[in-house]
Order: sequence, then C-alpha cells, then structure tokens
Amino acid sequence: MCEQADLCSIKCRDKPTSKHVMQLDALDLRILAELQQDGSLSNVELARRVHLSPSPCLVRVKALESSGVIQRYVALANPKAVGLGLNVFISISLKEQAKDSLAEFERRIAEHDEVMECYLMTGDSDYLIRVAVRDIGELERFILEQLTPIPGIEKIRSSFALKQVRYKTALPLPSLPHR
Repeated sequence: MCEQADLCSIKCRDKPTSKHVMQLDALDLRILAELQQDGSLSNVELARRVHLSPSPCLVRVKALESSGVIQRYVALANPKAVGLGLNVFISISLKEQAKDSLAEFERRIAEHDEVMECYLMTGDSDYLIRVAVRDIGELERFILEQLTPIPGIEKIRSSFALKQVRYKTALPLPSLPHR
C-alpha cells in the first residue's frame, strides 16, 4: 500500500452526486502510467510491463475504470494530418455572469466540434476556449456564424498559436518512495 496516502488518493466520481476516494498503490500508479502512454496495450502486455499476472492486472484495471480514475480510452489524431492546421485560443467575456447566463453559454459552446477545450476563468475574461480549424477562413466563419450569435457575449479576443512547444495528455502521477 502507498506510504504517502495523501499523495496517492485520487478523488473520483461514479455518479455526478456520489464522490469517493480510491486509494492507489504503487501497482495502480504503474498501471496508470503505462496506460497513459499507450491505452491500446493488451492486458497481457500491460501485466508483463507492471510485473503482474494477467488476471490480477485486469482486476485492477477494471477497478480503476469503475471508480472513475480511468475515464475513457481514446485515439489521439494528428491535427495537421486531418487538415486542422490552425490552433486558436479565444477569450470570451459575457455581458453578465449570472448562473443562467453561464449555463446557457456552456450549453451552446459544447455544441461545436471545433471547440476542443473550454474553461471558466478568473481574471479579465469569463471563458477561454481552444478551437482547431483548417485555416483563417474557417476561423472567421466559426466566429461570425457560430460564436457571435450566442446570446450574452460581450467581447471576443483571439490569439493564434504560432508553435506548439509542448502537448501531452498524460497526467503527472504522484511519485512513490523507493523501496
């Protein structure tokens, strides 16, 4: 079991209203690290990499999945390979920050496939979104035809990513003391 329990506890959700903490030990963290690098690993290969037999390895993976620690498995596509060469960050300010206004904006923004990420922010703007589009013309169409018609938007500011310096999907996992 993990000696640093506070570092190895991950809060997760089974249901929107039910929260619990799953204690992660060194094997769980090794399994997570391997799956974050390659979610397509077979159970046999994963078990070999974490030095377990396949059956207990599968039990642990299923527990991580059912507790919500592992949310889902995906294939990460290369944006340029699918024609999405422009990565744009857009700051959005709303006219009002009432609960209903925020909820309506969030509902409407979630309808657009171009929106890769959306964050409610502190500071000068209310939201920061990241959109992936083919080119400047597609960005203009997105802003004018999709974003601007959303009620309650006061200000839109765009910033273009010139170069992606770092991109990762694997979360940093707690480190365990060496034995």
